[in-house]
Amino acid sequence: MNIQLAIPDEFADALTLKWGSVEKKLLEFAVIEAYREGIIGLVKVAELLNMESRWEAEEFLVERGIDIPYDMEDFEQDLATLQRL
Repeated sequence: MNIQLAIPDEFADALTLKWGSVEKKLLEFAVIEAYREGIIGLVKVAELLNMESRWEAEEFLVERGIDIPYDMEDFEQDLATLQRL
Protein backbone atom coordinates (compact mmCIF):
# COMPACT_ATOMS: atom_id res chain seq x y z
CA MET A 1 0.00 0.00 0.00
CA ASN A 2 1.23 3.44 -0.83
CA ILE A 3 0.07 6.36 1.28
CA GLN A 4 0.57 9.94 0.22
CA LEU A 5 1.03 12.64 2.82
CA ALA A 6 0.95 16.32 1.93
CA ILE A 7 3.19 18.47 4.11
CA PRO A 8 4.51 21.98 3.49
CA ASP A 9 7.80 22.09 1.58
CA GLU A 10 9.54 24.05 4.32
CA PHE A 11 8.62 21.39 6.87
CA ALA A 12 9.63 18.58 4.51
CA ASP A 13 12.98 20.28 3.91
CA ALA A 14 13.61 20.59 7.66
CA LEU A 15 12.76 16.92 8.20
CA THR A 16 15.00 15.87 5.33
CA LEU A 17 17.90 17.85 6.78
CA LYS A 18 17.41 16.17 10.16
CA TRP A 19 16.50 12.62 9.10
CA GLY A 20 17.65 12.12 5.54
CA SER A 21 14.90 9.85 4.26
CA VAL A 22 11.57 11.13 5.54
CA GLU A 23 9.76 8.09 4.12
CA LYS A 24 12.01 5.68 6.03
CA LYS A 25 11.69 7.62 9.27
CA LEU A 26 7.89 7.76 9.01
CA LEU A 27 7.80 4.00 8.40
CA GLU A 28 9.98 3.50 11.49
CA PHE A 29 7.59 5.66 13.56
CA ALA A 30 4.58 3.67 12.34
CA VAL A 31 6.30 0.34 13.03
CA ILE A 32 7.35 1.45 16.53
CA GLU A 33 3.82 2.55 17.36
CA ALA A 34 2.32 -0.67 15.95
CA TYR A 35 4.74 -2.66 18.12
CA ARG A 36 3.89 -0.60 21.22
CA GLU A 37 0.19 -1.19 20.66
CA GLY A 38 0.70 -4.93 20.22
CA ILE A 39 -0.37 -4.93 16.58
CA ILE A 40 2.89 -6.53 15.44
CA GLY A 41 5.70 -8.49 17.07
CA LEU A 42 9.47 -8.40 16.80
CA VAL A 43 9.63 -10.66 13.76
CA LYS A 44 7.26 -8.36 11.87
CA VAL A 45 9.24 -5.29 12.98
CA ALA A 46 12.35 -6.88 11.48
CA GLU A 47 10.52 -7.78 8.28
CA LEU A 48 8.97 -4.35 7.77
CA LEU A 49 12.27 -2.55 8.37
CA ASN A 50 14.30 -4.98 6.25
CA MET A 51 16.37 -6.20 9.18
CA GLU A 52 18.31 -9.45 9.31
CA SER A 53 16.74 -10.82 12.49
CA ARG A 54 14.38 -10.26 15.39
CA TRP A 55 17.46 -9.48 17.49
CA GLU A 56 18.30 -6.57 15.23
CA ALA A 57 14.69 -5.40 15.61
CA GLU A 58 14.96 -5.77 19.38
CA GLU A 59 18.13 -3.67 19.43
CA PHE A 60 16.45 -1.04 17.23
CA LEU A 61 13.51 -0.78 19.64
CA VAL A 62 15.61 -0.80 22.82
CA GLU A 63 17.77 2.03 21.41
CA ARG A 64 14.55 4.02 21.11
CA GLY A 65 13.47 3.34 24.69
CA ILE A 66 10.90 0.65 23.91
CA ASP A 67 10.50 -2.17 26.44
CA ILE A 68 10.71 -5.67 25.00
CA PRO A 69 8.53 -8.21 26.77
CA TYR A 70 9.54 -11.81 26.15
CA ASP A 71 6.45 -13.95 25.69
CA MET A 72 5.69 -17.54 24.73
CA GLU A 73 5.56 -16.69 21.01
CA ASP A 74 9.05 -15.20 21.21
CA PHE A 75 10.29 -18.27 23.07
CA GLU A 76 8.79 -20.64 20.48
CA GLN A 77 10.35 -18.66 17.63
CA ASP A 78 13.74 -18.71 19.36
CA LEU A 79 13.44 -22.45 19.98
CA ALA A 80 12.54 -23.09 16.33
CA THR A 81 15.53 -21.04 15.22
CA LEU A 82 17.87 -22.95 17.52
CA GLN A 83 16.53 -26.27 16.28
CA ARG A 84 17.25 -25.24 12.68
CA LEU A 85 20.87 -24.45 13.55
